[in-house]
Amino acid sequence: MTIAFGLIIVGDEILSGKRADKHLPKTIELLHERGLNLAWVRGVGDDRPRITQALRDAFASGDAVFCCGGIGATPDDHTRQCAAQALGVDLALHPEAKALIQERMRDVALEKGVAYAPDHPDNLHRLNMGVIPVGAHIIPNPYNKIPGFSCATERGTVHFLPGFPVMAWPMMAWVLDQHYAEHQRVGAWMERSVVVFGAMEATLTPLMERIEAEHPVKVFSLPSVDHPVHGRHIELGVKGEPAAVTPAFEALMAGLVPFKLHLGPELVRA
Repeated sequence: MTIAFGLIIVGDEILSGKRADKHLPKTIELLHERGLNLAWVRGVGDDRPRITQALRDAFASGDAVFCCGGIGATPDDHTRQCAAQALGVDLALHPEAKALIQERMRDVALEKGVAYAPDHPDNLHRLNMGVIPVGAHIIPNPYNKIPGFSCATERGTVHFLPGFPVMAWPMMAWVLDQHYAEHQRVGAWMERSVVVFGAMEATLTPLMERIEAEHPVKVFSLPSVDHPVHGRHIELGVKGEPAAVTPAFEALMAGLVPFKLHLGPELVRA
């Protein structure tokens, strides 16, 4: 069964432009390395009603969704609470998360050469990062041991990761390899395209529709008006299973002949 992957990026700092998002391109990269693709992405600020609604939609989607950001324990971190609200469950300190956070605190104390004080107010506050929706499962964090978590419904599953890329990305890779290995299809996807000069998309649309009707592929058209190498052009191509892409692309190229267009280089991505 084919599974779709989604991404939710949480944080005012992304929407305000204070920080540039890095999760989207990295998620695409990690999925592509495993023969998988990203179906959708959604950005939301630090607003509880909006985060909650985004998570409700994610759980209802039937997709596997990564949610990056907002799982800390400061006043502007709302994702854990919103996840519980979206699921209609309580929050509770997860015993494994508690043990991992305490282990991290002991490590920090050792590094600083001070005694570990589990009852110190700062350390008690840090345990809030392990307060997650009841029924959630832990995602290990190889960077500092503070875990993320996964929540599943009968339809969709959301994997909650920190906003810090150095933590989120290895955790995302772990989830993909631990939970979605059977869906990975390395080498099962291909994209072939050609640079077309002097054409209008409207003129090429009937050809594109015919290729999609006759072949089990997706046809795409990416126009550009100021490309640094090719200038004004359209990148026209097909993508899908390699066995289907080759005959579809050959049919596309044959269909371009009557237009007597100037064609540029062909491109292949796999």
